[in-house]
Amino acid sequence: MKTKSPQEVVDIAARTRAARRRLIERFISTTRIHSQRELQQMLTTHGFSVTQATLSRDLKAMRASKARTASGKQVYVLPEAGAPGQKRLPDDVEGRVDQHLAHMVEELLVSVACAHGDVVLQTPPGAAQLMAAAVDDAMLPGVLGTIAGDDTILIATSGDAAGLAVARHIASLSNSAHEGPDGDPDR
Repeated sequence: MKTKSPQEVVDIAARTRAARRRLIERFISTTRIHSQRELQQMLTTHGFSVTQATLSRDLKAMRASKARTASGKQVYVLPEAGAPGQKRLPDDVEGRVDQHLAHMVEELLVSVACAHGDVVLQTPPGAAQLMAAAVDDAMLPGVLGTIAGDDTILIATSGDAAGLAVARHIASLSNSAHEGPDGDPDR
């Protein structure tokens, strides 16, 4: 049985899943990655030969998602370390995400209500998933997560004050009269 040289041991250790994911994190944090193929090529140039399926599993485990840049192109982003649900967005993406939420609210919001820190949004049938994704991408302060059905979205928040602030913010994004967070039309 042949023993491995110290260099071979280092090479093997450097190609672990953890090392690969650290490299993926570095790439996404410093470079605009538009596709898995692009990321796969970058990994290959650094000595990591991975399949698309492995890369998909890595991105899912790292909670990577895509966000639009100011130019409209999608790039991979990662959650902020230590802040569940918070993503690191390149600077030019944040304004675009806010515009997207405002557009979704204007086009799809039927009503918004708030009770005990929970915010409930009503949309036309079939639109709740789309609206919930826009709320998630907007990373509103105090939002813990969303659950969407066919025409209803539940936004869980960190408390009563956060729920009211989120409901008011979402209602303020609409140009038409909607049910406000206190149950009355806010316009």
